[in-house]
Amino acid sequence: QQLRVTAGTDFGVHSPRWLSRFGDATRLAERYRVGRVLLAGDAAHVHPPVGGQGLNLGIQDAFNLGWKLAAEVNGWAPEGLLDSYHTEWHPVAADVLDNTRAQMQLMSTDPGPQAVRRLVSELMDLEEVHRYLIEKIIAIGIRYDFGDGHELLGRRMRDVGLKRGRLYELMHGGRGLLLDQTGRLSVAGWADRVDHVVDVNDELDVPAVLLRPDGHVAWAGEDQQDLLSQLPRWFGAAVSVQV
Repeated sequence: QQLRVTAGTDFGVHSPRWLSRFGDATRLAERYRVGRVLLAGDAAHVHPPVGGQGLNLGIQDAFNLGWKLAAEVNGWAPEGLLDSYHTEWHPVAADVLDNTRAQMQLMSTDPGPQAVRRLVSELMDLEEVHRYLIEKIIAIGIRYDFGDGHELLGRRMRDVGLKRGRLYELMHGGRGLLLDQTGRLSVAGWADRVDHVVDVNDELDVPAVLLRPDGHVAWAGEDQQDLLSQLPRWFGAAVSVQV
């Protein structure tokens, strides 16, 4: 009935098994963490479901937060690690809310939004625009601000093939990972929480990368002392190594 009212036809739809309605409200919690209370999913953000971005955002809430909670529970979380959940992910959610608002406007039948919609449709024929919008909607273009450094720093590392298998397969244990193409680096003091993989990929133009459990690049380079300065930032203090 609602289809006939809205579109003038029911498109042949009948006998639905499940129906749902949604509005255009957008809400975002001011803080994702207050003490021992952490918000994720619909408790943290609400917006129209265009593009399925709410599901994607909620899953990535958990992906960003999960390993940090595990670090806290297991006693090796560095100071401020849990707070980084809000710092890193709240701006991403705010961007998604803006994104869904814009898409809802483009669905309007008013002349103004329709003109913008036609323009956007033309722009999407450009490969760079198409790629930009895809990365924004599926959230693979996110780069956290970890300071100056390699262009990969703060980005989610793409899955690459290695001699021993796929990179993401090596991260199924939920630990950090040092992908070392030089064979000269060490994470001995963090071996209980960071895997050291000496392997190569011809397409990977960086000597080594340190990955957080969520796949984001925490460090890139080849200097051991520089690596040692970054390991405690994400993986806490080193443990004593018996010689």
